Amino acid sequence: MSYVESDEQQMLRKQVAEIGRKYGREYYTEKARQGLSPDELWQEIAEHGFIGVNTPEEYGGAGLGIYELAIVCEELAAAGCPLLLLLVSPAICATVIARFGTEAQKVRWLPKLATGQKKMVFAITEPNAGSNTHRLETSAVRDGDDWVLSGTKYYISGADDADAILVVTRTGGAEGGRGRLSLFIVDANAPGVEKTLIRMQIPGTDRQFTLFFDRVRLSADRLLGNEGQGLAQVFTGLNPERILGAALANGAALAAIEQASRYANERAVWGKPIGAHQGIAHPLAEAKIEVELARLMTKKAAWLFDQGEDAGEAANMAKFAAGEAATRAVDTAIQVHGGNGMSEEYGLVSLWGMARTLRIAPVSREMILNFIAQHTLELPKSY
Repeated sequence: MSYVESDEQQMLRKQVAEIGRKYGREYYTEKARQGLSPDELWQEIAEHGFIGVNTPEEYGGAGLGIYELAIVCEELAAAGCPLLLLLVSPAICATVIARFGTEAQKVRWLPKLATGQKKMVFAITEPNAGSNTHRLETSAVRDGDDWVLSGTKYYISGADDADAILVVTRTGGAEGGRGRLSLFIVDANAPGVEKTLIRMQIPGTDRQFTLFFDRVRLSADRLLGNEGQGLAQVFTGLNPERILGAALANGAALAAIEQASRYANERAVWGKPIGAHQGIAHPLAEAKIEVELARLMTKKAAWLFDQGEDAGEAANMAKFAAGEAATRAVDTAIQVHGGNGMSEEYGLVSLWGMARTLRIAPVSREMILNFIAQHTLELPKSY
């Protein structure tokens, strides 16, 4: 693994950063306040081929990797425009379809996902299951050549703006009471699909929904991959999701640190900039150190995944480190601004909401600690 990015990667950073700055925090914040999607930004990064940067070339993408998609995600967040949908549509859904889909499914979905014409969201979480995937209650049963899907999914990001939903569901029982899981691609407006908004206190451009599936009929070609092997298949997409979540957090942290440093240089109270005082300077320096360490682990995780290596440990570590670093960085930035840190003018509270969310989702810090304790340290399982 090289610690120096290639000329192509550096150019990608520059181009995405320029687009992000063109829109900026004010654009994103206003969209969030109005409950609207950042469609103009999505369209522009799509036109430049950045959404499909990790999609195979034969299906309309750039044929690069999760590393490059993480660059896109981080640079947009650093410009004040974090796009949560990047974690889902290209990172999870396109990755899983490219790996396990039939040729017909790849031809149908990947080109339009790569160009941003279609958006696909991911539905695994349920009210009664939490982090225990084996307790999923949503089920699909055969009816002739078709499948009939019923159940509820919870906290599904961007469902109102999606064309399709990649649903994780039971398709039968197994020993020990664990269900066989399978993946289905469901049209977002299919008969029997109902979406209910979950109202959040801190607004964002990616809204959260409860999804109800009331006997949704699916043709056989909507089954993705092999029936009963959905859990193993979906983890192909969950590691990229963790990596992209880390990149998003890293970008938010960089945005907060940059703004706070600028403010600390400009704000003078006792005849000198407040950044001259160690009570201001040291917390910002610590925040910068922490986020750069998180960025290194994020790059390692992305590199491992793109090399076809086991990226589980690194992806979880990156997600943990980035979520912690971003939350502390934004909190520090708010403290540096004093009362201004809570104002709409500086937009730090919305950044804090994003950073704090990334300690919970797409996987909680506690479950990451469980993973590292069990798989890396080989400690007994506690649950």
